[in-house]
Amino acid sequence: MMSEALLEVADIHVAYGQVEAVRGVSLKVPKGQIATVIGPNGAGKTTLLGAIMGLLPAKGEVRFAGERIDGRDTEALVRRGISLVPEKRELFADMTVQENLELGGFSRRRAGESRAALANTMEEVFALFPRLKERLPQLAGTMSGGERQMLAVGRALMGKPKLLLLDEPSLGLAPLITRDILATISRLRETGLSVLLVEQNARAALQTADYGYVLETGDLSLEGKAEDLLHDERVIATYLGKR
Repeated sequence: MMSEALLEVADIHVAYGQVEAVRGVSLKVPKGQIATVIGPNGAGKTTLLGAIMGLLPAKGEVRFAGERIDGRDTEALVRRGISLVPEKRELFADMTVQENLELGGFSRRRAGESRAALANTMEEVFALFPRLKERLPQLAGTMSGGERQMLAVGRALMGKPKLLLLDEPSLGLAPLITRDILATISRLRETGLSVLLVEQNARAALQTADYGYVLETGDLSLEGKAEDLLHDERVIATYLGKR
């Protein structure tokens, strides 16, 4: 039984022209838990995140903390407490690690929060990703793939979100780096943060999450506790294979 939902998505449809990429998807992300959406490349996972974040027009309902947020622009959702780490990370390559992190807290500064509050958050980010502190003056574009992913997550956390949307955080990373980053994401749950993790690496995602959804060609085909899905014969045959 899942706890109270922070995010509720009901009957979401997203189309590109005549092609419906997401069809009637409904899911929940409970407070303080990690939900994951797994599925093959092209299943509609990134499209689903774009619809939730207000980046793509969609039909259906999206509720955050009980309030409807579908139809709102992305900036309003960031202020409301939702942060997205996109698949391509979208860092400012010609800016330093410190400058990228400071930009992550821009909406808080504009809302009148103190520099001291933002500095405290930055220290929390360094506690999660010590390497970022070592790399503060380094240009983001010169970092390794794993370091860029750490910076992308760190920048999102600078906004003090209640909900973190992660799009394919393991993309292009070595297995050990993937494991470290997902372990850190798992630790975030202890702070009360809720996470919606979209991931093609099904095993890593299900080992990290509390609850899972399987998305195939725009439709949800299966859902359940992450631990149960790890042992589901269909999931094993299609996504996990042999160890």
